[in-house]
Amino acid sequence: MRSYPRNSPQGAARIVALALLADGNLCKSELEAMQRHGAHDQLGLSPAEMHKVVHDLCQDLLTSSDMAWGGSSQVDLRTLASLLAEVQDPQLQLKVMRLCVAVVETDEHVAEGESAVLAAALAQWGLPQVWLTDLPARPALQNA
Repeated sequence: MRSYPRNSPQGAARIVALALLADGNLCKSELEAMQRHGAHDQLGLSPAEMHKVVHDLCQDLLTSSDMAWGGSSQVDLRTLASLLAEVQDPQLQLKVMRLCVAVVETDEHVAEGESAVLAAALAQWGLPQVWLTDLPARPALQNA
């Protein structure tokens, strides 16, 4: 799995992309949600750069020996922790978490893989568990 500099736009975008892919599908509505929330702008990337991060993550997931593929894309806990460690700035963590939740809640169903990514981010970044409470009813995230 490639690495990015700490707190880089690409590292932050990869966490959002991981939430996007965590259910094993690249869903059109989730891609549209990412675009609607201006994820690339919020993270300091062009649309093409954001697309490249998503593409590179897909490629890394397909070629990684640490990957368990069983209907959903799940990276092992060590790899997930390593990816999350690339985002250490608290403000950037909040921004990434808002974008992840906005993408995940789009289809009004939180798959196991999506939940695992969100829970790992909350735990590692020390964010309150309230982020995982009643995801579809979180209107404050619409301004993320």
